[in-house]
Amino acid sequence: MSAGHDILLVRHGQTEWSVDGRHTGRSDIPLTDLGRRQADALGEMLSDTAIATTLSSPLSRARETMERTGRGLEGELTDYLLEWDYGIYEGRRTAEIRLELPHWSVWTHEIHGGEAVEQVGERADRAIARALDTDGPVAMFAHGHILRVLAARWTGLPAIAGRSLQLDTATVSTLGWERENRVIRHWNEACHLRSMDPVL
Repeated sequence: MSAGHDILLVRHGQTEWSVDGRHTGRSDIPLTDLGRRQADALGEMLSDTAIATTLSSPLSRARETMERTGRGLEGELTDYLLEWDYGIYEGRRTAEIRLELPHWSVWTHEIHGGEAVEQVGERADRAIARALDTDGPVAMFAHGHILRVLAARWTGLPAIAGRSLQLDTATVSTLGWERENRVIRHWNEACHLRSMDPVL
């Protein structure tokens, strides 16, 4: 992938756990009915976009989003785009965890039984390397936290900088270039069926 080719980051549509503000890592939570309609709307957003390679997390909420946008036939599943492994915090809300651990954040505290933020950054780097080895624009269908980390790493920032990049469900963001510099060209562009997600 040479300078000038974009990476489109597509966050999957709504799930029951995204509505509830639960940390949804490796649990394979499906799309809601609205989430499926959002995926269809994302397909409309991307209908005129040239994409050479499509990559997706293997989890069903990302994979179905990819399929409903019409990109499923050429899609390649990769564990690099799996969501953060939240370990013992899987399925829990931040407010609930903070009753036990005041000021807890997935970004700053040890994730017992799961991944450290630096490990998520290493996977993001592998996904970027895969994209850079592609001749043409790439679409990545995945999850909120891994995509936030990926955008931070794309711009040369540490993985933890992803905490400053809010990302809603059913959105498209664009990573690109300004001359030889990697930049974020567009961020968190929602389909017209937007749902406001709680902050995890």
